[in-house]
Amino acid sequence: MLKILVTDDEEKIRALIKKYAAFEGHTVFEAATGMEAVERCKNDQFDIIIMDVMMPELDGFSALREIRKNQDTPVLMLSARGEEYDKIHGFELGVDDYVVKPFSPKELMLRLEAIIKRTKKTERISHDIYMKDGLIADFTARKIIIDGENIDMSPKEFDLIFYLIKNKNIALTREKLILEVWGYDFCGDGRTLDTHIKLLRKSLGKYAKLITTLRGVGYRFEG
Repeated sequence: MLKILVTDDEEKIRALIKKYAAFEGHTVFEAATGMEAVERCKNDQFDIIIMDVMMPELDGFSALREIRKNQDTPVLMLSARGEEYDKIHGFELGVDDYVVKPFSPKELMLRLEAIIKRTKKTERISHDIYMKDGLIADFTARKIIIDGENIDMSPKEFDLIFYLIKNKNIALTREKLILEVWGYDFCGDGRTLDTHIKLLRKSLGKYAKLITTLRGVGYRFEG
């Protein structure tokens, strides 16, 4: 059973999600604005947050920035817009998944379950450290350090770089990466992987070249 915070200024949307979540045995708390969501997160902990982008007082992106100052709760973002910029911006802020309105409530529940499964799987990463020149991947602490500087990454970037490093020098197909990093019930497409690879390369800076694109196949980490 999950403890879910649904943040959306449309009461009908909140009611719809609450209905389906309750059917799955989850407990739902509601927030009508980004500001209300921030206040709720200051006083309570949730297993996952469903956050709308366009809201009065404080939009979803701004609310997420405030929430991230105190906790790293998984977030699924809702939006009536599907532009790539919005998705990239959301992923940069640490959004775990992105659903465009109108959406299927059943699909939304599947995505929630997939996020929780991935989060629990990440917690079981083995305790070791990878080092290459000035690049350090600390699997235990979930840190990437480059030349002594701790690099800020979204949760999904961490999952992706850790999996690539764990399978260094192996050609990984796009399908394999999506299956292992996003899960078998991932409902998106290959563009989500490409977007995260772009963000990851940006985060790695001079070490971006360690991720090689295998045209027509996928990617390989040159370790």
